[in-house]
Amino acid sequence: MSNYADETWADTYFSTKLNVEPWTDADSGDKTKALTMATEAIDRLNYLGTMTDPDQENQFPRDADIIVPVDIQKACAEIALKLLDGVDPDNEFEQLAMVSQGYSNVRSTYDRSTPLPHLVAGIVSITAWRYLKPYLRDERVMRIDRVS
Repeated sequence: MSNYADETWADTYFSTKLNVEPWTDADSGDKTKALTMATEAIDRLNYLGTMTDPDQENQFPRDADIIVPVDIQKACAEIALKLLDGVDPDNEFEQLAMVSQGYSNVRSTYDRSTPLPHLVAGIVSITAWRYLKPYLRDERVMRIDRVS
């Protein structure tokens, strides 16, 4: 599987950002693992259009595009950053059900009546979700094709 962003691309992207120590402090192997996990998370979503080549290994490029959109590369890097910062997708999903948590006299309470869509989709970064959202199908719309 090829990743949407490679280490060199992500290094350049993060060079203009603040608070990216989890990325800059990580070794090359962990960066690659995080980018691979991010690519896998991105590829599990339901996108508009169709893959450019039905035999390509990733969801992008799509339709008439021949390259991966920069927004998808940014999303990949942002998810990788969160993963390197210790955000666990499984734990985030389990926390969707948490209503209240406390330690001593400090308490956190969350409204989980409407779960955060990016966490339900397995995307641990809201920044990445904002890059991905324009490419996603509307889950409230069903497409029906007539085949004869």
